[in-house]
Amino acid sequence: MEVSLNQLPEGGSVPFYHTHRENEELYLFIGGQGQFQVDGQIVDVKEGTAIRVSPEGERTLRNNGTGDLYFIVIQVQAGSLRQWVQTDGVILDKPVTWQE
Repeated sequence: MEVSLNQLPEGGSVPFYHTHRENEELYLFIGGQGQFQVDGQIVDVKEGTAIRVSPEGERTLRNNGTGDLYFIVIQVQAGSLRQWVQTDGVILDKPVTWQE
């Protein structure tokens, strides 16, 4: 898994489309406003927007808001999740303690 924190300045854009060979991406927008484009569909993005893109999705983005656009990108091999929290998580028989 790769995780990156990104900042796109006001008026900035990614000047190309890109795809991936094997990895899907999850974009989590945490500040600012902009637009994300995937396969010709344009989505307005702002704090709280999340967009998952399959490897073959043709994507780009721009900041058409005022101020910087902040986002996190999580990239992982497509189809690599084998179990989710309900089947993978293990609750331990151990009390929770905090050191003061």
